[in-house]
Amino acid sequence: MFIVHVHVHVKPECVEAFRQATIENSRDSLAEPGIARFDVVQQQDDPTRFVLVEAYRKPAAAAAHKDTPHYARWRDAVADMMAEARTSVKYVNVCPGDDGWAAAVR
Repeated sequence: MFIVHVHVHVKPECVEAFRQATIENSRDSLAEPGIARFDVVQQQDDPTRFVLVEAYRKPAAAAAHKDTPHYARWRDAVADMMAEARTSVKYVNVCPGDDGWAAAVR
């Protein structure tokens, strides 16, 4: 497993549009065979901050994800919504084991 947390800070006036675009991207991403999870979470005490929790079955699936039309659509749609550049942190899986990642509920 290859796990990425993408940290996003959105302009206050763009929160709802960002949510909708990102939910659509998440749904489309879950149809990719290399993606086990694609969660979108919003910070409780600051609704302009989000984390995308992306769990890929292999590192190559992360690269393949960036080549999809829905990723390009999302990237372009949200570009001007950012209050600052998004950042990411990459992780390796510890627990559950890689075989414990069942297919995500779609």
